[in-house]
Amino acid sequence: MPTDRNTVHVIDDDEAVRHSLAFLLQASKLHVETYESAAAFLKVAPGVKSGCIITDVRMPELSGIELLRKLRELKVTIPVIIMTGHGDVPLAVEAMKIGASDFLEKPFDDDVMLAAVRSALNRNEAESRREAERAEIANRLAALSNRERDVLNGLVAGHANKQIAFDLGISPRTVEIYRANLMTKMQAASLSDLVRMALVAGILESTSTGSAS
Repeated sequence: MPTDRNTVHVIDDDEAVRHSLAFLLQASKLHVETYESAAAFLKVAPGVKSGCIITDVRMPELSGIELLRKLRELKVTIPVIIMTGHGDVPLAVEAMKIGASDFLEKPFDDDVMLAAVRSALNRNEAESRREAERAEIANRLAALSNRERDVLNGLVAGHANKQIAFDLGISPRTVEIYRANLMTKMQAASLSDLVRMALVAGILESTSTGSAS
């Protein structure tokens, strides 16, 4: 099993997706190993000490969520990027609570995928900046209004705008305005960024058995 820190382990039951990702990553001078199922990867997982993992969240037999739990049990700590469908944001949030480093919604842009992979591969180098990041996020959170904070809590829980609007007794359009404002104030480029910030700040607890609400 290659131990190169630039090895990317691609797990997807769709052969076309595996080949497409392998081509993209190899063109960027990255070593790629592909697997047709989570079970196939778990056979070699104990020997994987570096690199990162890209896996679909929905797969037969063993899902991406279940794979993350198995990896935690095996003490495999390399970064995991989850690929999701448009309706899978609650699953993606659950995956990040369990330990995924990022999630991308299909169809994703090649440059976005490459950026996520490079970020995952460089994660260890960024650990030393963790405390500074936490302090900066705390400052951004302090600038939010109470209602923006309410909307933030709904978003990181995986709720859709309509559900947040119902819970808060406001219109979906008003939620959209609050959401845009808090994304700007938090300097979040995506929902994934926002969820990550919530994890860093301790708003969203990292768990091994929690489910998306």
